[in-house]
Parts: sequence; C-alpha cells; structure tokens
Amino acid sequence: MRKKGMPRVRGLGRAALSLGVLAAGVLWAVDAHAGATLKIDENRFFSAGIGLRGSFAAVSDTAGKPGNESNEWSKDFNLDNARIYLSGQIFPWLKAELNTECVFCGHGSLQEFVVLDAIAKIEPSPYFNIWGGRVLVPADRVEMDGPYYGNVYENYKTPFYPADFSVDFGSGGAGVYNRDHGVNLWGNVEKFKYVVGIFNGLRGGTNPDDNPLFATRLAYQFLDVEDNPAYYTSSTYYGSAKVLTLGWAFQYQEDGAGSSSNRGDFLGTSLDLLFEMPIEGAGVVTVEGEAKYFDCSYNVAAFGDADNFGMFDGEAFTGTALYLLPDEVGPGKFQPYGRFSLISADDSTDRQELEFGLNYIIAGHNAKASLFYQYGDMATKGIVDFGPSVSGDEEHAIKLGIQLQI
Repeated sequence: MRKKGMPRVRGLGRAALSLGVLAAGVLWAVDAHAGATLKIDENRFFSAGIGLRGSFAAVSDTAGKPGNESNEWSKDFNLDNARIYLSGQIFPWLKAELNTECVFCGHGSLQEFVVLDAIAKIEPSPYFNIWGGRVLVPADRVEMDGPYYGNVYENYKTPFYPADFSVDFGSGGAGVYNRDHGVNLWGNVEKFKYVVGIFNGLRGGTNPDDNPLFATRLAYQFLDVEDNPAYYTSSTYYGSAKVLTLGWAFQYQEDGAGSSSNRGDFLGTSLDLLFEMPIEGAGVVTVEGEAKYFDCSYNVAAFGDADNFGMFDGEAFTGTALYLLPDEVGPGKFQPYGRFSLISADDSTDRQELEFGLNYIIAGHNAKASLFYQYGDMATKGIVDFGPSVSGDEEHAIKLGIQLQI
C-alpha cells in the first residue's frame, strides 16, 4: 500500500462517540507512508485510505466528424482512478494488504470495481522479503510508479508489459493494471534494490501448457537511497532527495504472445534512469528517461486470429524534463515540464507525441494538479494495438488532471 488514511467515523450514539474520540487520541498514530494507523496492540495495526484521480480533456478533430460538424473539439470529463487502500500487521514480520480500484473507469463495459492487490507479506529482513498473492509484477519504473507516483499526470507513454497490456486474469488474460497472481522475492542491500518473481502470465490461447512468466527488476541508487515502501518506485521526490538511479527490468514467458495458431515467446526488457537534484534557493531539476525493447517472435498473421494476444514488438522511448520552482504561490509550487515519446513497432506504424505542461504541487503525490498540452498521433493509434492496419491522425489535446490521496 502506498498511502493510507483515517477512515470516516459514523455516529453510533453519544456514548460511543465520546469513547471514539478518546480512543482516537490513544490508538491512532501517524506514519510517514501510512498517514493514520489504528494500533490494536503492540504487534497488530490496521490502516485505511483512499486515492482519487479525475481529468478534463479537450481534443481536436474528434468531435467535428461527419454528422457533428458544429464542433471541432471534443470535451470530456473522466474519473481515471478511484482506490481504497487497506493494510495491516499481525506480527512485525507478517503483514497483509488489500487494495481496490475502479478499473477502466469511464470505459463502458470494461468498467468495474475490483480487487487490485491482495498480498500476504513475510518480511524478516530489509535484505530478503516474500510477497505472494495478487501483486505488482516487476517492470520498468513507470509501471512500478503506478498512476499516483509519476511526475506527470499521464504516466504511460510506452507499450505495456503483459500484466498491464491485459484486461483480465485467467484464460486469455495475463493480469490487470500490472498485477498478476504469483510471488515476489525482494530486498534492499545498501544502494542496491532487487525484486524477482514468478507469475501465471498469459493463460490459455497461445500458452496451452501454462508456462509461467518470469520477471525481475534491479536498480542501483548512485546518490541517495529512494524513500519508497518495498520494491515500489516514484518518479519524483520534489527535492527531498538527491537521486541518480539506474533500473533494469526483464520479463520472459514461453508462448507468452501471439495466438494459438501463430505462437510466439514474449521477451521484454527496459532501462530507466531518474535524476533529481535540489538546488538550494533555486528549485529542483528532474530528468527521467526510459527505453524499451520487446521481442515477441510471433507471425504477423496472428493479428487476424480471434484469440491473438498481440503484444508490442519493437523499440520505444520516452523522456521528461521538469523544473520545480522554488517559491510558493498560494498553497503550492509550480513545476513546468516537457516530454517526448516515440514508439517504433516492427509490424505497425510508428507513433509519437510531444507534451508540455505545468504541474501545481500542493502536497507532493497526495495533492496536485496538472494542466498540459499534447500533440501527436499516439492517442489516435493507441499503445495497445500494434497490428499492421493501425492508422491515425495527429491531433491536439489540452487536458487538466487532479489527484488526491488520504
């Protein structure tokens, strides 16, 4: 769990309310990552919280199509994420976590409120820990950030690894929101962080033998050690640390891509680099870059098959530069940024996007807003369909996103 908070207390009568107020002062304590935590006894505690993200988008050349010539820009509000965080401790080395999410919010029949994480945690040492259940699959920094801990509002601009490319568990699926059923071994050794896992990966279809997915992420922190729980990551610390971290991710699954008639193995690897430097009295400079290489080895004819799991095949890059201004304006600080992303697919058309934006940072990752402009064909072509017939026009978009966590 990334952020937690105190659950809402409902009235149960005057006596119960008085007892609750007294208990709150005794039992609730503040934790750097957990917000508020209910202490049950010297070993056990329970934490809860919420996370919300919503946006408005105005996009050119999507509303002014035949039959709707009166308007040249679409205008849409959307709920992008809605999460409930729950976690607790039974013993200092034995913990549990349960988080929920409104997956694919605003996307019609795909939208549903589901279990996001369900993790049993055995944590005997900072150097070696075991997490099992429905867990985050080791991948690149952007995937490990999740939507809440990136440095821009729309964090995902390169093709997904299987568990984030998929929309289901079980037959025909490989996970949802980069979660899958499996087990991770992870630890921190001084400036070195590792996580190694084995997962279901893609089930059925091209993988009738149920070959597992193997995944790992290794990172070395040349400057400060990043302050994150477990093997999770963030793409900015807003000047609280000096960061220079190089990360490498690798995933492999035999028969993990393509269709039952045109099978292919999935191999994906990526390098990511984060640099962040606070400059005394002059703000914070942040630079992030990532490169991906996927090799899926299936025949392009798989895109004509109904059961195709058409993973990306090719190379991709994204790079972002941000500058957090030193002076507060109202309750927060402004952070202008620029970003460029390029996807080069072996069997599909290339796609690219240029983005300029302005973040307003109120309380780090817990309260911020972003106003940004995008231009390119990445939105019209998408980052999930890499078939040979994909096409799309370049478009302009102006978006506003707001994020809150308790």
